[in-house]
Amino acid sequence: MTRSFRRPMAAVASAAIIALGLAACSSSDASDSDSGSDAGYAVDSDTLVFGVVPDSADTETNYQPLMDYIEQETGKTVEYSESTDYAALIEASIAGRVDIASFSGFTYVTALNNGAKITPISSIVTAEGQEPGYFSQAIAPKDSDVESLADFAGKKVCFVDPSSTSGYLFPSYNLMEEGIDPEKDVTPVFAGKHDVSVQKVGEGTECEVGFAEDSEVEASDQVKVVAETMVPGAPIVESDTLPDDIKQQLRDILTDVTIDEIIDSGVESADSEGFRSVFFETKPVDDAYYDLIRDICKQTNAEQCQA
Repeated sequence: MTRSFRRPMAAVASAAIIALGLAACSSSDASDSDSGSDAGYAVDSDTLVFGVVPDSADTETNYQPLMDYIEQETGKTVEYSESTDYAALIEASIAGRVDIASFSGFTYVTALNNGAKITPISSIVTAEGQEPGYFSQAIAPKDSDVESLADFAGKKVCFVDPSSTSGYLFPSYNLMEEGIDPEKDVTPVFAGKHDVSVQKVGEGTECEVGFAEDSEVEASDQVKVVAETMVPGAPIVESDTLPDDIKQQLRDILTDVTIDEIIDSGVESADSEGFRSVFFETKPVDDAYYDLIRDICKQTNAEQCQA
């Protein structure tokens, strides 16, 4: 669910933004996580800032019931903070401008590599019996003759964002496994969002093929799936600079909670078809869970992985 709930010039821009974040990080390092003062918060001790990257038009709507639940249980105002892209969310986490955030696995690892002080709590699953994780899917127009990743060579390929786990890192690795350089052997197009990647591929003009997370692919009848890879579930993280009692409370609230428990607690916004389609429960994850991403970073030598 960053599932909406999931080195070209774009990568140079990302690196520049991260560099700015590193400079800002020095000020957040001075925060005292045990002081209980406003210094440990992004804004103040009455507010928790929840950072996300909008992967679809419904991102804020999808997260609202969860934010309402956090607000109810902590007694603090939860402020929705939408970053323009993954690099901006990394910058915000490094600079201490978010208290809680929903990262992609790749973004989480990149943020840590660049000095962010954050800890994963849990990952959202969307159906009973699932484990954290989702699919990065390689897609082509429904009537295309493309049948496999090998057919991506020489084509205009829609990626999501240079720092997207399922929209760039895993796709790059999978193309390399087919002997296709994701920069030189294809023409990369960065769509910005998963649903936009699906849309552009379905139209078959700006992108002939592409990649996106499964939840957005399922919503379209204009594309077909030609390959898929399971990726680690997107983490909900908390800032290490928060006071210890608040960090523990957030872990208690978010580590293992079901939609029924949220509804039973009195959060009426959770009792909707829309929220049920993107949230069933959270399951705990820790830093070691993302070692697979670190391994793929080493194999791809992706610039965004570097500190």
